[in-house]
Amino acid sequence: MESATITSLMGTSANFAHEGVATSEADRGHFRDDEELLDAYSEAVTGAAELMSPSVVNIEVSQQSSRRSSNIRRAPRERGGSGSGFIFTPDGFILTNSHVVHDAEKIEVTLNDGRKSEAALVGDDPDTDLAVIRISATQLLPARLGTSQKVKVGQLAIAIGNPYGFQCSVTAGVVSALGRSLRSRSGRLMDDVIQTDAALNPGNSGGPLVTSRGEVIGVNTAMIIPAQGLCFATSIDTAKFVAGRLIRDGRVVRSFIGVAGQNVPLPRRLVRHYNLPAESAVLIVSFEQESPARRAGLREGDLVIAFDGATVAGIDDLHRLLTDERIGRVVPVTVLRGTEQLSLEIMPSESRTVRA
Repeated sequence: MESATITSLMGTSANFAHEGVATSEADRGHFRDDEELLDAYSEAVTGAAELMSPSVVNIEVSQQSSRRSSNIRRAPRERGGSGSGFIFTPDGFILTNSHVVHDAEKIEVTLNDGRKSEAALVGDDPDTDLAVIRISATQLLPARLGTSQKVKVGQLAIAIGNPYGFQCSVTAGVVSALGRSLRSRSGRLMDDVIQTDAALNPGNSGGPLVTSRGEVIGVNTAMIIPAQGLCFATSIDTAKFVAGRLIRDGRVVRSFIGVAGQNVPLPRRLVRHYNLPAESAVLIVSFEQESPARRAGLREGDLVIAFDGATVAGIDDLHRLLTDERIGRVVPVTVLRGTEQLSLEIMPSESRTVRA
């Protein structure tokens, strides 16, 4: 009896040991799966970085500033800054941020192989925070430009920069959201902005945001410092359009009507009476001298509710509608003047300011 008990206990112990071995092997299998996933992730990031690194450049800029006192004007003092960019044509055109090169007196580019070249500013567009510069150099490898139309939330996103001119800085994350809007330094709203949690290191502004295939889907532009993990990139589709205009014209031409306005809610009785699609509008508070809006008969206090057939719920809607296609073309504008709804005709002119 005692022997049987011992045998039984030994059998149970053996079973426990056997189960322990099985569990250990299962754990090792899970570990192998995790390692394989990590290896695949690492390979995607390193592969994209290797493809892009020859195209990513460091940009150093210098500006002259003079200091004044009441009686003394001091000698100009050189101020500098840096950022990143990437080559997108074989003949030396480089995309970067407007805030990196705006008002620069000297721009120097350092290539990934260590070569340095002075760059010329082709044009910059503060409204989208994009700029194009150009260098004269041989054996350049342009980046592959993708399309932001195929980008999906949750896909791998890799931010690459060249902040010090020695080697690429790489961070990885996912696309957090699409179609975001971000206020540019000029005051206009940038549309079709990609949000990602791929951290932007100092000096990475203007660098590319790429997919695991090494295709550029955005130009890194900003991060919200108090909110950890919120970084933004101008979509590559917007960048393609802006770069084309900058190369062709040196700037992006937009239309304007010459008003200063503010967003205001509409009285509910007017919204119901006219069956308006929006409950807010743009209140005209002032005009530019000899502005198209003044010539069209608009007045201070008018509420703009539609422009060229599109609803205007705020100043950003108006900015989006003031494209170069409307320059010199008569378009309808609908306003509320008191309790009366009026339809006027206006001919936008070419914009030279950041106002509407």
